[in-house]
Amino acid sequence: TIAAIVTGAAQGAVSIIRVSGADAVAIAQQVFAPYSAQRRHAAAAGPAARQAPAAGHPDPATHAAAWQPESHRVYYGTAIDAGGTVLDEVLLLTMLAPRSYTAEDVVEVHTHGGGVSAARVLQRCLEAGARLAQPGEFTLRAFLNGRLDLSQAESVAQLIDARTVAAADSALAGLSGGLGREVQRMRRECVDLLVEMDARLDFDEDLPPLDVPGLIDRIRRLSQQLEATLQTARHGQLLRTGLQVALVGRPNVGKSSLLNALSGTERAIVTHIAGTTRDIVEAGVVIGGIPITLLDTAGLRESVDLVEQIGVERSMAAARQADIVLMVLDAQAGWTPGDAEIAAQITPAAAGADASSAARQLGVPPAVGSRFAAVVSTSAATREGLQDLQQAVLSLAGAPQLAPGGISWAVNERQGEALIRASEALQRVQGSIADELPVDFWTIDLRAAVLALGEVSGEDVTEEVLDSIFSRFCIGK
Repeated sequence: TIAAIVTGAAQGAVSIIRVSGADAVAIAQQVFAPYSAQRRHAAAAGPAARQAPAAGHPDPATHAAAWQPESHRVYYGTAIDAGGTVLDEVLLLTMLAPRSYTAEDVVEVHTHGGGVSAARVLQRCLEAGARLAQPGEFTLRAFLNGRLDLSQAESVAQLIDARTVAAADSALAGLSGGLGREVQRMRRECVDLLVEMDARLDFDEDLPPLDVPGLIDRIRRLSQQLEATLQTARHGQLLRTGLQVALVGRPNVGKSSLLNALSGTERAIVTHIAGTTRDIVEAGVVIGGIPITLLDTAGLRESVDLVEQIGVERSMAAARQADIVLMVLDAQAGWTPGDAEIAAQITPAAAGADASSAARQLGVPPAVGSRFAAVVSTSAATREGLQDLQQAVLSLAGAPQLAPGGISWAVNERQGEALIRASEALQRVQGSIADELPVDFWTIDLRAAVLALGEVSGEDVTEEVLDSIFSRFCIGK
């Protein structure tokens, strides 16, 4: 039986201790004394009565041991130590197996917040026979007990770590079983194909001829479904990790104004003096559900000022490390030699594409304009063109358009790697069929596809993989 504080470390009004396992109720009986007429009498009688129970009334510890909770009920009472001393005034929730998060008996004790009360009650639970839960152990038990599949368990962690509403919605879609159902369906289809092929190896003479064209068609459909599932990987990565977007350009071309306009804040100082920004200023925004960190960099120019030189060096480093670089130009000044020098440093040489009309209006040379993925005219003062700029950023990042029904589930890196192996295995099966190799060669790669899909849903997964997944969870989940 395990126990942990499941609420965050931040100060709050309430803290929650969760206890899960076969002895959860027995531990609760030792730790919790439900409110009763006896306790009201003791409270009214004063300290002496609280120290020595009145005649005819049971001791709080004895009273707690005789208490038998019902499932999915909330009880009011006190948490007590081994001697019956009150530790805190609490609420206790009981969720008996299998109708609980872990599919085991679960008891939750709601104490006052602040840390001290919860720590005292948790220590009492440990003294009563529980042990401290490991990171992710509650969710691991939910998986091992069949309450969640592995993809749903991973969605729990993604929901906790979500940085945007879109990321939370995607995690909830995964938690509802969307990815798991899709993978399990594909795995069942692979198993059916494998059973049919294995039967051919043992009873070929007793079975009708194998429908090879039909078999190939089924494998192709499976491959297409795998590819469709894998296409969600990029969106999932963007939702989890977000993007870093660096704004670079000459001094005083409007980088700080653009950052403030995009973020809706006054994060960066804006003046008419060139070189106002000397260090990198960050601002977080959400564009199309994707968390984006905007980096306002120092204006790039030659300078004898040591502090400004350091700022320029940091700006170039930020541009090299950023996912996307927005080069800001002054539309009134047009294209300048300083802009050309900056463009040469931040864009690779390219040829073949024509510069856009917006680039031509700014006087950007065609050879340079073709290096940029998009050129957008904006005004930080009027906010004109900001939506077009946001869409250009999403398009360059490879973020798919959101479906009308909202955010769907997306595969993570581990799941994507397993799905790629499954897809490659199915391609090898098709190759074996095309090369007219024996059926037992087909089964080798088909079995590999089954195992790879099982790693996503958790039906075929090693203890090492489970340890790696759940060690990333917080304690209490």
